[in-house]
Amino acid sequence: MAPKANAPNGGRGRPKGARNKVTALLKDAILQAAVEAGGDHGEEGDDRLVAYLAHIARTQPAAFCGLLGKVLPLTLAGDKNSPLVTRVELVAPKSHRDAAVAAALRADG
Repeated sequence: MAPKANAPNGGRGRPKGARNKVTALLKDAILQAAVEAGGDHGEEGDDRLVAYLAHIARTQPAAFCGLLGKVLPLTLAGDKNSPLVTRVELVAPKSHRDAAVAAALRADG
């Protein structure tokens, strides 16, 4: 359907950062179902979701790892007050280090 020419925001779509309502509703429904399923494991309150996810982690580790993979990039993103620092350290075996030092000494001398 084409937007009306005289509509105030015709054809502009959602504002930047606005969430899709269907996605938000689906996420809320999934979380609510997980909370209710967690109650089947003898937990109450907020622990129900954790109990359900722990049950899934034990009984269906492949599914849980897929879920974890979706969450980890958000967790590891850091924030401006506590930025992530990545350090790559290459360590050669002692025999390679000794050979490199010996070669460098020969080249200097």
